[in-house]
Amino acid sequence: MRARLLLLVCVLAVALLLVIRSIQTAKLATESPASNTSLSRAGASSTSASSSGAAQSPESAPTKVYAHNLLLRKGPSFRVYVRWLNGQLVRAHSNVNPSFDDPDSFFLDIKTGVLRANIGDLSNFLNAGGVADSPLKKIVLSGDGDQIKLTGTLHKLIPLPIELTGTIAAVPDNRIQIHVTKLDVLKVPFKALLGGLHISVADLFHPKGIPGIQVTGNDIFFDTQKLLPPPHIRGQLTSVRVVNPDLEEIYGNAQGAVERVEQWRNFIRLSDGSLDFGKLTMHHVDLIMIDISKDAWFDLDLANYQTQLVNGYTRMTPQAGLQIFMPDLRDIPQNKATQNISIEWLRNRNIPPPADVTPKAR
Repeated sequence: MRARLLLLVCVLAVALLLVIRSIQTAKLATESPASNTSLSRAGASSTSASSSGAAQSPESAPTKVYAHNLLLRKGPSFRVYVRWLNGQLVRAHSNVNPSFDDPDSFFLDIKTGVLRANIGDLSNFLNAGGVADSPLKKIVLSGDGDQIKLTGTLHKLIPLPIELTGTIAAVPDNRIQIHVTKLDVLKVPFKALLGGLHISVADLFHPKGIPGIQVTGNDIFFDTQKLLPPPHIRGQLTSVRVVNPDLEEIYGNAQGAVERVEQWRNFIRLSDGSLDFGKLTMHHVDLIMIDISKDAWFDLDLANYQTQLVNGYTRMTPQAGLQIFMPDLRDIPQNKATQNISIEWLRNRNIPPPADVTPKAR
């Protein structure tokens, strides 16, 4: 009897263990996909975060730029007058730092800004090769407000003096549009000559087109990013007009900022990212260049900025930033020689330091 009872208890115990094991197996099978999914999501999130971190590393991030009353020379014969600018220096190539020595190495992305270009400079630039393949030569620009006039000589069979008038405006794709309202040839209305000479607005430019210029009917569109020399400027262009003797471009809502900084000194300030200038590379950029002249504009010549640096003076901030006080290029004497620290001076403490160093050391 006892043997039968013991056997029954053993059978019941084995059956109970099998039931418990079956329930646990089913539970694990149900939870496993969810756990794997969670892990996969976590891994994907981690990978995404890692990739995002690599893309947004401090050294490759854009460099913020602020400027006030900056005269920026773009090439030997073109100047841009920056009344106010809030934007970024953005790498043109992902693995190349923006460099003052290579204007093609970065784009100037403007968030808000007011920029002007002298109309005479624009005319000279177009005649010097800005529209080298155009049959239109001897270009002269003028205008007022949204009205603009262009005169020149059109080479079509024979040289023909032409005069074009139109309205100028900014269009949504950040180009400048000139809508031609009148085109005179030899002081005779355009329509009277249309049948004989077959001249249209498109005839003013090369039939294969010129980079940065597009003609559609009586409209001429200018893409300044492609047409003008580097550094190339991008941004949301909200207004363009003629304010003699300049062509004015407004990016974003900049009027309030212009009024607020009216009494500020002339400067350009850069922060974050990386920047090359000369033999130096600055990471986590913290740099301000300040005009020490009393001119209305801070003349920064990218082709000769190192001469301005040499003839200015520099000091380091407690945060390891740089403050550079710079003269205008035209204020530097042509025959001024910069004295270098020689090995003889290092070897003899009785020799006074160079004259141009002593005032800065006081």
